[in-house]
Amino acid sequence: MKQFQYLRAATQQSTLDAISKPGTKIIAGGTNLIDLMKRGVTAPDKLVDITHLPLKNITPTKSGLHIGALALNSTVSENGIVVQKFPLLSMALKAGASPQLRNMATVGGNMMQRTRCSYFYDTTMPCNKREPGTGCGAMGGLNRMHAIFGTRDKCIAVHPSDMCVGLAALDATVIIAGKKGERRIPFTEFHRLPGEHPDVDNTLAKDEMIIGVDIPDNNFAKNSYYLKVRDRQSYAFALVSVAAGLDISNGTIRQARLAMGGVAHKPWRLFEAEKFLVGKAVSEDSFKQAAQIAMQGAKAYEYNAFKLKLAPATITEALKHASGLV
Repeated sequence: MKQFQYLRAATQQSTLDAISKPGTKIIAGGTNLIDLMKRGVTAPDKLVDITHLPLKNITPTKSGLHIGALALNSTVSENGIVVQKFPLLSMALKAGASPQLRNMATVGGNMMQRTRCSYFYDTTMPCNKREPGTGCGAMGGLNRMHAIFGTRDKCIAVHPSDMCVGLAALDATVIIAGKKGERRIPFTEFHRLPGEHPDVDNTLAKDEMIIGVDIPDNNFAKNSYYLKVRDRQSYAFALVSVAAGLDISNGTIRQARLAMGGVAHKPWRLFEAEKFLVGKAVSEDSFKQAAQIAMQGAKAYEYNAFKLKLAPATITEALKHASGLV
């Protein structure tokens, strides 16, 4: 590992001053960044430790809930308000990583984690995300875990977070601080598809930092479910995951929220399937139709074609659980 400087930030402003300099990265729980440094995937000159900043709060607001960027994944998943009003987020968090990692990982760090694509981690292999212009080893390689939506020939990696899938489904807003002040961005617009720049994961500028997320109130608490399909039950990333939230009245769906993980470079929101479900009666047939609509535009590669069947089946099953059919 390359030698680096370590700085403990005392204020948000000192953090912003520090990260404006090249080669400087923020560290909080470090559950992903330290791994990347050990593997030689990234080699910052300086780390700015922000764990002492006052960004751990989980606070009700007039329109929902605010969660600070340094709130621990374990704390958020067990928070009484989250469990009662936003159980989808609690379920998504508990599906991710191990209890030990959840007790170190932060909300902001979870949002900033990078893909677990094996070609990205292997510095002997070509990877446009790690080193732009070198190619994508996964395109003609072992791509079983890779994307079926929003892909380009430059990159077919998937975003690894479960929490982010839940926040995308819950219409969360990301709060970002920079030297010019704060800005807010819909969660679904924070992460990027690979496009021409697969090395850029999100819309955060180099001199900005995440300070929290806001979740608006909703009517999905009674009918939420997070379903994660993986190779083993513990400490495995999703082959396909689905976050489902339904607002049901007298057997009819008034609103629906759906997002998927393990299928794209970002949490994949299923807007068209949501629209289809509004006004439909709760039924397995309606859920299967919504799942087929959700699969429009999907493209498989040599070793992940099974996702074309697994994904709609997972959507259907998640909706059945959320609605109470099973």
